[in-house]
Amino acid sequence: MMSAAGKSGAMLEEDPDQTYENVLAEIQSFELPIEATLRSVYDDQPNAHKKFMEKLDACIRNHDKEIEKMCNFHHQGFVDAITELLKVRTDAEKLKVQVTDTNRRFQDAGKEVIVQTEDIIRCRIQQRNITTVVEKLQLCLPVLEMYSKLKEQMSTKRYYSALKTMEQLENVYFPRVSQYRFCQLMIENLPKLREDIKEISMSDLKDFLESIRKHSDKIGETAMKQAQQQKIFTVTLQKQNNVKFGKTMYINDRIPEERNEIVLKHAFEEEDENEEEVLTVQDLVDFSPVYQCLHIYSVLGDEETFENYYRKQRKKQARLVLQPQSNMHETVDGYRRYFTQIVGFFVVEDHILHVTQGLVTRAYTDELWNMALSKIIAVLRAHSSYCTDPDLVLELKNLIVIFADTLQGYGFPVNRLFDLLFEIRDQYNETLLKKWAGVFRDIFEEDNYSPIPIVSEEEYRAIISKFPFQDPDLEKQPFPKKLPMSQSVPHIYIQVKEFIYASLKFSESLHRSSTEIDDMLRKSTNLLLTRTLSSCLLNLIKKPHIGLTELVQIIINTTHLEQACKYLEDFITNITNISQETVHTTRLYGLSTFKGKVAQTACMSACQHLSTSLMQMLLDSELKQISMGAVQQFNLDVIQCELFASSEPVPGFQGDTLQLAFIDLRQLLDLFMVWDWSTYLADYGQPASKYLRVNPNTALTLLEKMKDTSKKNNIFAQFRKNDRDKQKLIETVVKQLRSLVNGMSQHT
Repeated sequence: MMSAAGKSGAMLEEDPDQTYENVLAEIQSFELPIEATLRSVYDDQPNAHKKFMEKLDACIRNHDKEIEKMCNFHHQGFVDAITELLKVRTDAEKLKVQVTDTNRRFQDAGKEVIVQTEDIIRCRIQQRNITTVVEKLQLCLPVLEMYSKLKEQMSTKRYYSALKTMEQLENVYFPRVSQYRFCQLMIENLPKLREDIKEISMSDLKDFLESIRKHSDKIGETAMKQAQQQKIFTVTLQKQNNVKFGKTMYINDRIPEERNEIVLKHAFEEEDENEEEVLTVQDLVDFSPVYQCLHIYSVLGDEETFENYYRKQRKKQARLVLQPQSNMHETVDGYRRYFTQIVGFFVVEDHILHVTQGLVTRAYTDELWNMALSKIIAVLRAHSSYCTDPDLVLELKNLIVIFADTLQGYGFPVNRLFDLLFEIRDQYNETLLKKWAGVFRDIFEEDNYSPIPIVSEEEYRAIISKFPFQDPDLEKQPFPKKLPMSQSVPHIYIQVKEFIYASLKFSESLHRSSTEIDDMLRKSTNLLLTRTLSSCLLNLIKKPHIGLTELVQIIINTTHLEQACKYLEDFITNITNISQETVHTTRLYGLSTFKGKVAQTACMSACQHLSTSLMQMLLDSELKQISMGAVQQFNLDVIQCELFASSEPVPGFQGDTLQLAFIDLRQLLDLFMVWDWSTYLADYGQPASKYLRVNPNTALTLLEKMKDTSKKNNIFAQFRKNDRDKQKLIETVVKQLRSLVNGMSQHT
């Protein structure tokens, strides 16, 4: 396209007048930029400006004429319009007044609206603020509710729940409102609350530990009672089966069926009484402090501290529980309290082991039990050694068995306790032997050592029902008649059976086989027969009032007791059901060894009695005088006694043991027969003295009696020189003996 300047130049070249006309047309049309058009006019030709101005003036005049024409054309209308305006002026002024009045009234009315609008604005702002606050409160309210819940849990001592609430506050709620100051205060307060919870829970744990220390005996008593009930139930069933199958347990004594019925009745009655309420350890102890404290320390990540504290405190309590009282051995209650406290302690530990994880372990309880078991065994071994009453030892054994059964039921090994029971069994047998020694002594004291008179068949049957005596010849004899033994024999036999019963009581519940029980019964019975009964018989035959008649009856009694041993073996066999033909069965020794001993003792006692009687005869104060001839005759009598002693009337004496019974008489008579006073006086007091057993007092007494005889009966002695010398010698020896006796008295 051609530019405007080019365009104007072209037009001026064609026709200047026409060109100016075109320029003016363009200016009036405002289609082209004026600057370019005007520049084309001034730049293209000389005097173009003047010509252009002339054309412009002409154009303007033409327009003015057109305007004038137009104005003239519209003048009347303009006049009419002015006239109309003048007419409207009044109305306009009225309208202005009305508008002003209306505006004023609107302004007045708007003031109230403005006030209300401002109120509305304020309300809207408040509403918006309230909405904001509500939103913020809705955000904070759960935090406050949780914190209020935390306070409530703290006040109601639900500390584990409180710790869980703290975790929720820290992990969920506090991050939402962490910008608020109250949240910061809460956050700062949580560590203190945690420490408070630790202290409170630990205090509750200490109270719990103190409580179970005080009530451990009740816990143990309940546990042992339950174990005993279970054992009674088991034993009852066993005895019921024995009754059902007709198993005979005893021979010649006590009807087994009746005895079992009584046992069953009492057992079931006791079971019915105890069925009312069976308490457990949970019923007796509130373990919540332990659970709570464990959970609290677990949540706080300090579980190890709690475990170490709990175990340390319980070990201290174990040492206290295992410490016995000094007089524990005096009554069974002392042992019972000791056992119940220990059982209570380990029942609690077993419960803690099974209801908590890691607080105590099986290795820990085993270690604690092994330590306790060693202490228990040492205590029982020491205190049981003071027990001299077999009934107390038996009650102790029953307590140990229940104690062991109870703890075994909780998984604790108790073999060492049953090993200890075998030690106590030996002690129990010793106490039984001492008790039956007294029983045997009483029986021997009450015996008249005469054959038992029988006046009727009833008396005879009553005796043989207690003592197994069989004599067909005696049974054929009419009443009244006499049994060869004395009254002590059936009493001794009955007491031996009672001893077997008593020994059997200890063997029960020891978890031993019938063979072992049979062996124990036979060994203890052998000890009773060979040691206790034999010792009592030996002491009996040494008593002064036992003469030869009594010795003969004692030997007869011993023979019948020895024959009854096979019935005692049958009695033990029926108890244990172990045949006597068993290879390892112990046989009853009976009194065979005693019956050699009793004959020896009787013979020795007779010789000693004879020797003592002969010596007393010489020294009797009623015997005032004795001649040398009498001494010689007396010597012959003693020689006869010595010959009897040397003839071995009873086998078994070693060497010249029996002759020693007359040694005092022999040395005294030898001294007077050989009249060897110089040797006696010279060697007196020497270990190798020939007359060591001659007492100066005895020699002086006998010599004085011979001196008086010489004076009174030998009236012609003064005329015989030998007699006078002998008399002088006697007087000299008497003086020397008196000096010796006086010297001995002063020395003493």
